[in-house]
Amino acid sequence: MKTYETLSQMQSLVGEIVGTSNWVVIEQQRINTFADATGDHQWIHVDPERAAKGPFGAPIAHGFLTLSLLPVFLETAFAIRSVKMGVNYGLNRVRFLRPVPVNSRVRACFKLLSFEPIEPQGSQLTYEMTVETENGGKPVCVAESIVRLFD
Repeated sequence: MKTYETLSQMQSLVGEIVGTSNWVVIEQQRINTFADATGDHQWIHVDPERAAKGPFGAPIAHGFLTLSLLPVFLETAFAIRSVKMGVNYGLNRVRFLRPVPVNSRVRACFKLLSFEPIEPQGSQLTYEMTVETENGGKPVCVAESIVRLFD
């Protein structure tokens, strides 16, 4: 995990990769729990027997499950020591480029797109989060995440 000392230090890193998360395994239980939480029980996600005969040969994770891992990815990608509090401010753009089969390992890479000071003692940062699977290829998800961080 990369560590940065101050929030202001991030301003000089616009346009750069600021961190890459640990790998996260997408097990069937995680998919089922997400389905229960969201009410999305489509067979392609929660019925392994039927999904095995479907277009992907196995169950796949919900796209929004992949996106919901943003806090987990951020937690292991990098830290800014001076930050006392952060809040999710939203998303600009999200694309699910390919499915995530059950038992895949995924991780995210964070590129800092913008840094804007806000008062008092804070900054708004926009990251491009690119989620990939361990087997490579095209990313599974690309999203612009906006966070507000305060010293």
